[in-house]
Parts: sequence; structure tokens; C-alpha cells
Amino acid sequence: MSYFKHHVFFCCNQRAEGETCCAALGAVELQTYAKDRIAALGLKGKGQVRINKAGCLDRCDEGPVLVVYPDNVWYSFVDKADIDEIISEHLQNGRIVERLKI
Repeated sequence: MSYFKHHVFFCCNQRAEGETCCAALGAVELQTYAKDRIAALGLKGKGQVRINKAGCLDRCDEGPVLVVYPDNVWYSFVDKADIDEIISEHLQNGRIVERLKI
């Protein structure tokens, strides 16, 4: 069994000016928001959810992106409402958010 039920990696890669990257699309701020929401909901820790920053996940053209393991589900997102939906639907209730899936 995995240490975490869900391990979520947010691409927070910063590329050179003018190149598409998740960091320039708000990924760092939304990763922090997701981490804080998971803690506030009591979902942080062993057997639950871990939110991490990642370097380049090589999908910046679809970004910003995150991936949920062990489910291997990739999402694009644009705002806190999208993050809240991923947390509520996928991480808490096990339902993939099809409209955000890439």
C-alpha cells in the first residue's frame, strides 16, 4: 500500500521569458492554495493526500497541469474553483473531473 492515498504533483516549472510554462500561468499560487485547502480539510498526511511542486512535467502547452497518483490522471486548471472541484470530486469522492482531464 502506498504511503499516501493520493499524491498530487503540480508542474511549477519556470521557462525563459516568452516560452509557455505552468509557472507563468499561475501554477505556483494554485499549488499553494491546494496545499492549504488539503490541510484545512484535514486531508493532509499519511494515508491521505500529499500536494507537491514538481519541475517540468513536459505538458506546459496544456498547462497549467497537475497529475494525481496513483490514479495517473492529468488535469489542466485555471483558478481556485477548478482546484476545489478536483479536491472535492477526485481526491475526496474518487470521481474523475472529466471537464478538466487532459
